[in-house]
Amino acid sequence: MRLRQFRLPIVVGTATTLAVATATVLLTAATPAAAATTTFTPVADTYVQSDAASTNYGTATQIVVDNSPVRRMFLRFTVSGVSGTVTGAKLRLRTISGNSGSPAGGTFRAVSNTTWSETGTTWNNQPALDGASLGSIGSVSSNSWYEVDVFSVVKGNGTFSFGASSSNSDGAYYDTRETGADAPQLVLTTGTTTPTTPPTTTSPPPSGDPVLVGAGDIATSGSGDSATAALVNGISGTVFTTGDNVYDNGTTSEFNSYYAPTWGAFKSRTRPSPGNHDYNTSGASGYYTYFGAQAGPSGRGYYSYDLGNWHVVSLNSNVSMSAGSAQEQWLRADLAASTKPCTLAYWHHPLFTSGANHAPSTSTRPLYQALYDYNADVVVWGHNHQYERFAPMNPTGGLDNSRGLRSFVAGMGGADHYGFGTIQANSQARNSDTFGVLKFTLHANSYDWQFVPQSGKTYNDSGTGSCH
Repeated sequence: MRLRQFRLPIVVGTATTLAVATATVLLTAATPAAAATTTFTPVADTYVQSDAASTNYGTATQIVVDNSPVRRMFLRFTVSGVSGTVTGAKLRLRTISGNSGSPAGGTFRAVSNTTWSETGTTWNNQPALDGASLGSIGSVSSNSWYEVDVFSVVKGNGTFSFGASSSNSDGAYYDTRETGADAPQLVLTTGTTTPTTPPTTTSPPPSGDPVLVGAGDIATSGSGDSATAALVNGISGTVFTTGDNVYDNGTTSEFNSYYAPTWGAFKSRTRPSPGNHDYNTSGASGYYTYFGAQAGPSGRGYYSYDLGNWHVVSLNSNVSMSAGSAQEQWLRADLAASTKPCTLAYWHHPLFTSGANHAPSTSTRPLYQALYDYNADVVVWGHNHQYERFAPMNPTGGLDNSRGLRSFVAGMGGADHYGFGTIQANSQARNSDTFGVLKFTLHANSYDWQFVPQSGKTYNDSGTGSCH
C-alpha cells in the first residue's frame, strides 16, 4: 500500500467529477485520458476517548487517534451515482493546523457497522474495528494531506465505514466534515485500464505449516491491546489467548468496549482460554457469551482441537484441576485419544514464573503432570503481565531435556506490565517492558517460537524445539 503526503489542492464538496488534469494530482499511476475521479465527503465522522467513556465528539472540528488517552476515530461515506468500473479508491485526511504533528498517523481498518450515530457514538458504544486491514499512515505534520488506499473494500456504490487507532502516545489530529473544504475525502477513480492493486498483507505467504499466535492479559482502556492487535493483524493463523481477555471484570460491556475494537477483529479465528478477571463476572458469563462455541462447552472452559500434526488443548485454571477432578480426568482421556505426535496446551495461571506480582500456581500441577505423562511438548500461560521462557522441565520444576515441557509466560497482550522478583530455576528469557505476541510455527515434528514485539520496540526471543 502507498501512503504518501498529499500537498496539492483537490476540489471538495459533494460528489464532484474531476477532469483528467486533476487525476494526476490524485496520484493514480499511468492514468489514461478516459480516467475520472469522484470525491465524496463523509456523512458522519467522530472519535471516542477512553477516559471520557460517555462523551460524544460528533460535532467536533477534529478527529483523533492517540494512545494516551486512547482515542479512536470513525468515518462513514455514502457512495452513489458512480457508474463504470471503479479502479481505485483513496481515503484522504488533512491534519489540522496548529498541531505539531505525530510520528504515527494511525492504523486503519474497515468497519462493518455502517449505522453508528455521529452524535451518539461514545467509547462505551463504539463500533468494532472488525473489518479488513487497510494499513497505516506514518509520521504526519500539520496542515498536510495524507491518504490510505481503501480499494480493497470500496468497489462501487454503497455505504462504507472506516476506523483508526494508534499505538503511539503522540496523537494525530485530522479535520472533520464540519471544517468544510478541509473535510476528509473518499476519492474514487473510474475508467483506468489497469486497476489499482489492493494492499498486500503484512504477513508472508503461508508455508503450509500451521501458525498459532497469541498472548494473555489483553484488553484494557490503555494502549497495549491496540499495539498487540496490530501485530496479530499481520500474522495469519489460529489465535490463542491465555486468559484475562478483558479488564477489569469480564463483563459483556467490557468485552464490547475494549476487546471487540482490538482483538475482536480476529474473533472468528480465536480459540481462547479464561482468566481470573474473566471470572470476576459470575460464571464468566461475559466471556462465554462473547466467544460462544469457540470457547468450548459453555461454563466448562476446557476443550481441544488439532492443527496439522499438533494436538492443542485449552484448559481452565479457574475451576478444579486436582487429580481426579472432572477437568483432569477429561484431559487424560483427551490426550490418550489423540493420534497427533505433538501437543501444546495453554491456560491462565502459571505453574512456573519469576513474576513479582503472582507466585507460581501449584494447584495447576495435576494438569502439567497429565501433559507430562502423555509426552506433551509445550505449555503457555498468562497471569503475570510479562514474557518469560523456561527450559523443558518435569512437573516438579527439574530440568528435563528428554521429556520435559518447554513453558512460556505470555502475559504481554496489553495490560500494564509487571516486574520480576526472584528468578526461578531454568528461566531462560525474560522481558517486562514490551507488549507483544508469541508466535508458534507448528512443523510436522518440531516447532519454532518467536516473541513478536510491539512497533517501536526491539526485544525478541526465538528458537526451535523438537517434539518428543
